[in-house]
Amino acid sequence: MLTLLSTLISFLMGGLPKLLDFTAQLQLIEDPFHLGAHLTLILAIFAEVLCPLLIVAGVLARLACLPILFVLLVALLLVHPQWSVAEGQFGWLLLILFTTVLIAGPGRLALNVRLPGVLRYA
Repeated sequence: MLTLLSTLISFLMGGLPKLLDFTAQLQLIEDPFHLGAHLTLILAIFAEVLCPLLIVAGVLARLACLPILFVLLVALLLVHPQWSVAEGQFGWLLLILFTTVLIAGPGRLALNVRLPGVLRYA
């Protein structure tokens, strides 16, 4: 069941538009830590595209949840603090679900459980 949950929420993360339209996203992205739009966008793409793929594969799933949780918290608490509960409910839902995967792990059907030698406990 956790494998299904991990897979579904990873596809809901939705960072692919940032990757596909990188130049336009540079103009739109918020930079709350003043790292520069380019670095901030690269970090967001890492958290929203690469980390969900790791979770789907079941490789380093718990570790891959950390950047996602960080991006969600920054978005909800720093970038959009004016959002009502209704406006931010999808973000809060993702935060709860990825926290569940962080605590429970990717599930028994995950790739790292099925293949010996792949990082099992990360």
